[in-house]
Amino acid sequence: MPDFAYESRHHPGLVAGVDEAGRGPLAGPVVAAAVILRAEDCPEGLNDSKQLTAKRRAALEVEIKARALCWGVGIASVEEIDQINILWATMLAMTRAVEALSHDCVHVLVDGNRCPAWRWPSTAIVEGDAKCLSIAAASIIAKETRDRMMIAAAVDHPQYGWDTNKGYGSARHLAALREHGPTPLHRRSFAPVAQLTLL
Repeated sequence: MPDFAYESRHHPGLVAGVDEAGRGPLAGPVVAAAVILRAEDCPEGLNDSKQLTAKRRAALEVEIKARALCWGVGIASVEEIDQINILWATMLAMTRAVEALSHDCVHVLVDGNRCPAWRWPSTAIVEGDAKCLSIAAASIIAKETRDRMMIAAAVDHPQYGWDTNKGYGSARHLAALREHGPTPLHRRSFAPVAQLTLL
């Protein structure tokens, strides 16, 4: 389970955790979140969002937002993903998430193997959402935020099943893409979308 060890290494000072959701889907934006937790008031049960049930994740998101010192969300659009590629769009979303924090931090802990080129000292932690409480909290907010966006988008585009697949390349999604073609929310730079639109 994640703990507060990584944050404690940079005490005194505020440390933010950052994670993203939505690098792999064929449709929708990539969303990042940044969270600065209070060491003395962390919600219990924080973990990598992928290890939590949808019900538990939703409950923890409410707790995190109520008890964290601050949190922020950053989004990179489908257009930005297609223009600069998903890696750099992810870095852009992460930067926007940290910029959205209401408090500045002395260090940023980032899930993954690289950090954006930004002004904050930072550390990349592979599988950080399973090791670091702040990153775990960020993973939950990022996932919940993006899921809500895709569920809302499914109202206008119900044939793609985004309310359940969240834009990932499920069989239903791919079949609908072949039949109906791409929507404005599809990432045309992604090979499955590009290939199917040429059929």
